[in-house]
Amino acid sequence: MEQILKAKAIDKKFGSVYACDNLSIELYTGEVVGIVGESGSGKSTLLNCLSGSLVPDGGNITYLDRDNNWLDLLSLPEPRKRNLLRTEWAFVHQNPRDGLRMAVSAGGNIGERLMAIGYRNYSQIRAEATEWIEKVEIDAIRLDDKPSIFSGGMQQRLQIAKNLITKPRLIFMDEPTGGLDVSVQARLLDLIRSLVRELGLSVIIVTHDLAVARFMANRLIVMKNGKIVETGLTDQVLDDPQHSYTQLLVSSILKV
Repeated sequence: MEQILKAKAIDKKFGSVYACDNLSIELYTGEVVGIVGESGSGKSTLLNCLSGSLVPDGGNITYLDRDNNWLDLLSLPEPRKRNLLRTEWAFVHQNPRDGLRMAVSAGGNIGERLMAIGYRNYSQIRAEATEWIEKVEIDAIRLDDKPSIFSGGMQQRLQIAKNLITKPRLIFMDEPTGGLDVSVQARLLDLIRSLVRELGLSVIIVTHDLAVARFMANRLIVMKNGKIVETGLTDQVLDDPQHSYTQLLVSSILKV
């Protein structure tokens, strides 16, 4: 496997508090990396810095694009960055309402991303939207319904369809199953994992749920107070945690 994303010495402060303190990570093609830690550990801030939603105070981030060119993301012109977000990247929000237009039909939400990369034929857009809405286990008869009348689980699946229809290479996920019922969460995780494997996606997923991390991630990063305290293969980290904080996280789950 080759590297697809590299971040070195990432710093991000809010006031006097470091949310990211000299963090360095790498991601390989086809790999799923989980970032875990309690609320306030800095995991979502790191994800937002990596995805371009936040500009770090220091460090550098590079990405290997489809043409095999390493791009310096912090100096990339805004039009090129927006193009990456429409084509080679995708971001799945915890609250699907943040990633969907609620007043636009399900098919319209999916079709917008296709139109952003140059699709203009209505029949082709509708056909691909229908294919993808079925791929995420939503009945095609719901294509013209607005997401505002969908359940939370359906909205999240629609957001996934919208993001994946352009066949991105890199997916950022921020608590994608947070707030969902356990049974809905399990079905959604099965769906995400199968699509990740089918499409060979590279994924960075932030979660506070160690069960989600174990199910999804090949490799795990544990954060506390803006620092990475432990990293390694997921099963290795969770079955034999070395850092006292990781041990505390694991033991708290075992006690539940």
